[in-house]
Amino acid sequence: MSATLDSSEMPQVAKNNAGTPSNNIVNKTFSDKKKDNDNNSRLNNIIKVKSVIPRKRQDLLKWYGWGYKDSMFKLQGDMAYFTGNRYSIGEKPLPHLQKWAVDYFNIDTNKPPKIPKLPTSYPESRLPGNVKQELEKIAPVSVDGLDRLIRAHGQTLKDISYVRTNKFPRIPDAVIWPNSHEQVVQIVESASRHRFVIIPFGGGTSVSGAVTCPAKERRPILVLDTSEMNSILWLDKEQLLARIQAGIVGQDLEREMRSRGFTVGHEPDSYEFSTLGGWVATRASGMKKNTYGNIEDLVVHTKVVTGRGVIERGCLVPRISCGPDWEHTIMGSEGCLGVVTEVTIKIRPLPAVTRYGSLVFPDWESGFYFEREVARRRLQPSSIRLMDNEQFRFGQALKTESSWGGVLLEGLKRMYITRIKGFDPAQLCVVTLLLEGDSEQVCERERRLHEVAAQWGGVPAGADNGERGYTLTFVIAYLRDVAMEYDVVAESFETSVPWGRALALCDRVKRRVRDECRQHGIVHYLISCRLTQTYDAGCCIYFYFAHNTAQCSDPVATYEAIEEAARDEIIASGGQYNNFYFMYAECILCME
Repeated sequence: MSATLDSSEMPQVAKNNAGTPSNNIVNKTFSDKKKDNDNNSRLNNIIKVKSVIPRKRQDLLKWYGWGYKDSMFKLQGDMAYFTGNRYSIGEKPLPHLQKWAVDYFNIDTNKPPKIPKLPTSYPESRLPGNVKQELEKIAPVSVDGLDRLIRAHGQTLKDISYVRTNKFPRIPDAVIWPNSHEQVVQIVESASRHRFVIIPFGGGTSVSGAVTCPAKERRPILVLDTSEMNSILWLDKEQLLARIQAGIVGQDLEREMRSRGFTVGHEPDSYEFSTLGGWVATRASGMKKNTYGNIEDLVVHTKVVTGRGVIERGCLVPRISCGPDWEHTIMGSEGCLGVVTEVTIKIRPLPAVTRYGSLVFPDWESGFYFEREVARRRLQPSSIRLMDNEQFRFGQALKTESSWGGVLLEGLKRMYITRIKGFDPAQLCVVTLLLEGDSEQVCERERRLHEVAAQWGGVPAGADNGERGYTLTFVIAYLRDVAMEYDVVAESFETSVPWGRALALCDRVKRRVRDECRQHGIVHYLISCRLTQTYDAGCCIYFYFAHNTAQCSDPVATYEAIEEAARDEIIASGGQYNNFYFMYAECILCME
């Protein structure tokens, strides 16, 4: 599945009974030069942001995996470490990780890792020369092989497997870097005239297949890289709103806001590399949604270029009750309906206090019922996540060597939890907390959370463990790359489920994965889960599945077969599979 923009397939703009566009939508044709009054009054306040990520992404980021080139896990003999100094565990020995990996996956760390090599050649570009010349008058264009390859994929297991083995069936024919809404309009006009395909590309973190080139697409494919559309067009301190170009990367956006005393507060796991436009297109949720909301709660206005014109809401009021809401049509569309160029979002003053915390529970059920009660009372802090025992043990494997005092402290905590409280290390689970607000609010909420935790046998485990658990979220994605170097494939998948069905769903999905592994002859694997988001009516649960591929002739196909079985179990258990790619695949299967 790829999110391609084709003017011949675009729906017409919805009209009201009078035959004119609905009053909360403005449909602008490409020839319409009218500018919004609110933009005119703020043009002098444009802030051009210097992005962390350069146009030549491959100079900073991996072309074959996740994240920065200088940041990766390394296994050497009986020791492991994480390279670089961008993260808290960087350049520190990880004395327990190698043993954990061997125990779970039976890997041989004495064998040299399988490091992918750059292709020696690339497919010829199919973009006609006259079209390339026309596009170059609008914005910079590249047909360089590596520029195209690094934008040919997202972060699905299949994507990364193909790119690591140089088996990508199709790469884009060119890349273009517009820096404004007006340039995007011109590019889409050109696509309409010359019949080529546009794939919007933001941070390249997609796990839905939305940026993957369709293998059977015969028309030229142009990747529209939004990374240079990263300006803050205006910021209204009174209304607590900001209009921002959609290509800005999460870490750049938050840095700029914080330097001015504000925060957006939206932190998906991928926020270092994903973009504002990508958050809108994927209807993203962030780790701090309990305080700041999901992306649909933050967005006030979008500007979208489609094959039939520019569509945007005609005002910035907080709510409109008449007619369908176009913003919610765009959110979650994965780039299929158009290119998001500008977004107006809510911002908040920086919190006075940020405090981490953690709680240990005797088992998964106790932690689950604690989270359920927290949601029922609406006591959620900014972030609250429950990790099962497998995730807890994995977290222990990522601990760095401690000082003598640190070892003593950990020993005393362990003695209290296991001997005095009687927790079984093979059953206990951990909740990580992040609280933001003023001092009084944070202290009161923390006190009440500890009271509820005590009702379910929970024990406070300290701020350090909470902070470590939160920040390690940004490191975990790097594990898949080192896993693949040692013939282990890994992926995550998620569901949202009503509270009353969540426990049974977790148990059934894990059991189904174990059964499928046995049927495929897989002995060494890991299946674990964490409860990541809480709502009034239910929760979101992430599953993490990895296995040794020694017995697999086609590792990716085997993994996908097991994941499909897990998806079926999720749906049968009352959950919703939150993955656009597999929803699309299911539709294709039904049509066939």
